[in-house]
Amino acid sequence: MERQRISSGTEWETEVGYSRAVRVDDTVHVSGTTATEDGAVVAEGDPYRQTKQAIANIADALDETGAGLDDVVRTRIYAVDIDDWDEIGRAHGEAFSDARPAATMVQVERLIDPEMLVEIEAEARVMG
Repeated sequence: MERQRISSGTEWETEVGYSRAVRVDDTVHVSGTTATEDGAVVAEGDPYRQTKQAIANIADALDETGAGLDDVVRTRIYAVDIDDWDEIGRAHGEAFSDARPAATMVQVERLIDPEMLVEIEAEARVMG
């Protein structure tokens, strides 16, 4: 069993002790991912655009493992305001319209940065 670790290079990964993504055999686990670019939160106040950015960040991590969004079989979505479900869901649906993974969306009290509105975990299975 080979373990491939993907790092985004943030100081949090070594400080907290986690990887952006981990691939073991044909399974890829992507850590909770937010709408950041170059270390800064993007699209403040916009749950749709934050979800799009979080998914783009997930796609980047998957790509480094040889997987893609079409390989995703499970997502977990953490929203700070469940009333944003439709905007978050629309962005999720656009990205995963073909894969249609099992998905859960729950409201959480807050995320690490108060500007963050959504965080997404993903699991992918690479077939073939």
